[in-house]
Amino acid sequence: MKIHKLILPALFLSGIANAQQNFAILKPGETQDQIISKAANITPSPRQLRWQQLELTAFFHFGVNTFSNREWGTGKEDPKIFNPTKLDADQWVRVTKEAGFKQVILTAKHHDGFCLWPTKSTTHSVKSSPWKNGNGDVVRAVADACKKYKIGFGIYLSPWDMNAPSYGSDAYNDFFITQLTELLTQYGRVDEVWFDGANGEGPNGKKQVYDFNRWYTHIRKLQPTATIAVMGPDVRWVGTETGYGRETEWSVLPANNLDQNAVSANSQTEMNIKPSGYLQGSDIGGRDKLKNAKGLVWYPAETDVSIRPGWFYHKAEDSKVKTPEKLLDIYYHSVGKNGVLLLNIPPDTDGLISESDVASLKGWTQLREQTFKTNLLKGAAVKSANGINPKAMLDDQYKTYWTTKGKDSTAVIELDLKVTSTFDVISLQENITVGQRVERFSLEYWDGNAWKVATKGTTIGYKRLIKFDAVTAKKVRLNIESSRLNPTLSQLGLYKQTK
Repeated sequence: MKIHKLILPALFLSGIANAQQNFAILKPGETQDQIISKAANITPSPRQLRWQQLELTAFFHFGVNTFSNREWGTGKEDPKIFNPTKLDADQWVRVTKEAGFKQVILTAKHHDGFCLWPTKSTTHSVKSSPWKNGNGDVVRAVADACKKYKIGFGIYLSPWDMNAPSYGSDAYNDFFITQLTELLTQYGRVDEVWFDGANGEGPNGKKQVYDFNRWYTHIRKLQPTATIAVMGPDVRWVGTETGYGRETEWSVLPANNLDQNAVSANSQTEMNIKPSGYLQGSDIGGRDKLKNAKGLVWYPAETDVSIRPGWFYHKAEDSKVKTPEKLLDIYYHSVGKNGVLLLNIPPDTDGLISESDVASLKGWTQLREQTFKTNLLKGAAVKSANGINPKAMLDDQYKTYWTTKGKDSTAVIELDLKVTSTFDVISLQENITVGQRVERFSLEYWDGNAWKVATKGTTIGYKRLIKFDAVTAKKVRLNIESSRLNPTLSQLGLYKQTK
């Protein structure tokens, strides 16, 4: 972590020096102030920071369901139905990269158990299909395309397997380890391993007890930089598949399964267990949620949604692809609410991203690029009476940031745009390498006679975007009304959304 060159107060430096851990174990009897101070100093691990900065990840749901026209298979599908004769993983990855995505995740195996790579663990895979005479490997094709276009590569391996005879027994956990080993050793760097909690019956009518902790340890050994989501220790599910996150989204949450024996045994510097004990709701990390916690953990939210009504491709849904305008609104409410957007874009039966999906992605990309092309605060005169390094908010450098002097947890930042401008979007970013701290803020504008509120919000985190009724003004001020410790801002912007 780089700290800007100005000499910060010793007390503030002390806070930063202790801010290099993504969890904290709370001791009995700690005061509310002590708990909040600890929460303010928890920071993401390097893999969590990299994941957050992706902002956009694409999901490719593809498999036998694509050809059976189903959302969930049965495990009894004949591999011969899988034959994407025009499959072009280059097209998949190129389309997503052009749309601004920094990483993709492939469904290497869905609940039906059909594997998109020629695994040695089962014959229920591409090697039993007519595609490329049984010599194809979708996982390799996507991994190679990601290397070519220099974006991240991730895999989804369903814990539930409706085809595996061993499902429902201890042997299945060994079977799953075998599949993980193949995926994590044969395709180069894997940036994300994605699990869900799906747990139904297998061929023998039994359900499986998943050995997640064993799986996590195995992933850490084979791919130590990989993020484990969303049934994992690094990233959680936001709780809805609509693409819309919470108005108040904290990355630091209470966790009641933290103790000295449960966290990473050697370095004690990172979590390797899935945090538990936090409550679902509209605000799951607020002060009242932390006060009775046994521990605190950095556990950010991934917000997922499909570009179509379904997760696999269905031709009947070609006319139901989300519009560019809808995708932009989802962007505001996912990336713009301290999350990462995981957008599913399912390839069709030819093995291509459908033209209807491509057209919507292009329109969405154009809307984002045009809206955020010009920061109307660029070149503004900045005044912040108790602030340090105010120019850092406007320098487009994430690691430089504005903060406050001493112990100040509130501030007013006044900006003179120099020319009267019309705007309806605000973008704010905290420097989360120091911690997530801001609890409440408001934006005001000078109408010539008085300050009036344009919009207000609660948490910021890595990024906060708010769309509001258009305002025309020359002067604005941002009020940081409440913060858990010295607030930080690495970026501040005002924009006019393109219609």
